[in-house]
Amino acid sequence: MSLSVDSVDIKKKIENCKTLQEVEVIRLEYLGKKGLIPSEMKLLSQLSIEQKKIKGQQLNKLKTFIEDAVNDHKILIENKKLEEKLKNESVDVTLPHNEEVTGKIHPISQTIFSIIEIFGNLNYSVEAGPDIESDFNNFSALNIPPHHPAREMQDTFYVNNANGEDNVLRTHTSPVQVRTMLKSKPPIKIIVPGRTYRSDSDSTHTPMFHQVEGLLVNKDATMADLKSTLILFLKEFFEIDNLKYRFRPSYFPFTEPSAEMDVAYTKKNNVLKIGEGDDWLEILGCGMVNPKVLENCNIDSSVYQGFAFGMGIERLSMLKYGITDMRGLFDLNLKWLDHYGFSPLDLKTRSEI
Repeated sequence: MSLSVDSVDIKKKIENCKTLQEVEVIRLEYLGKKGLIPSEMKLLSQLSIEQKKIKGQQLNKLKTFIEDAVNDHKILIENKKLEEKLKNESVDVTLPHNEEVTGKIHPISQTIFSIIEIFGNLNYSVEAGPDIESDFNNFSALNIPPHHPAREMQDTFYVNNANGEDNVLRTHTSPVQVRTMLKSKPPIKIIVPGRTYRSDSDSTHTPMFHQVEGLLVNKDATMADLKSTLILFLKEFFEIDNLKYRFRPSYFPFTEPSAEMDVAYTKKNNVLKIGEGDDWLEILGCGMVNPKVLENCNIDSSVYQGFAFGMGIERLSMLKYGITDMRGLFDLNLKWLDHYGFSPLDLKTRSEI
């Protein structure tokens, strides 16, 4: 067996590549299943033990060299593409203001404004809390004990703590509800919009996203009150009087009974139209607060009861404004924002019209 390969020549071939596709062709030539290195590896069995050892080390060294050279050049090409993109999309903030360069309200912010206003008209107050939460506030207080499957379903980001405490990036805004119940006495009537974190990323999921959750605790809350509140909210938010909806039984550790709410929709040109049709789309989860959660927050469950609900702000934004890919919400693309954004002077929602 003979192997006549000059690492210097290989590196030059890689460095002469202008595109990622060209780099990939060279990688396959040497490292692909039918490439030079794997082919030579198969021939090692024909050598003596001593020759096999020497040749194997040479091949592994060459393989590592090619892998590093390929990866380095790919990064170089990607950085050049990024620099060109930033150069073409850059905005000189020192230029005088003109009609073509104006700031826009992001759809997420606009959605949050609308949600706060609608629930504000229903006398809900807004609460907020830290993004890094204790295990107790994020899980245990919500009737999610250690080793419960719900912890795994959340795909949680755990945070190292020098004090030995178990902290996490909150997987929902429910910890703010816990904090509110621990520091306040009923009646409680709040919504909690904010950032949440889970290890998930595709066209409909991102590692960081926004939720809004609601909590009402008093002496006479009922499932009927919960349903009427959510129906009213969705009608106002989507500006649809004849909203077609349904509630389905579900399960959440922190509510009992629990339900998921669906709205009807039709799909045309890859855009969903909410409120009518024969297909159903899950829009939120809700239920009566589990008595165990109330007790964990020092509220007497024999006297008080409540309801809670939660929904994704990105999903609400996409459905209302016809956004088809969630990743666009975080791309920092001025052209995208110019298309989907809102004028700072036009923040009116339906109740103001």
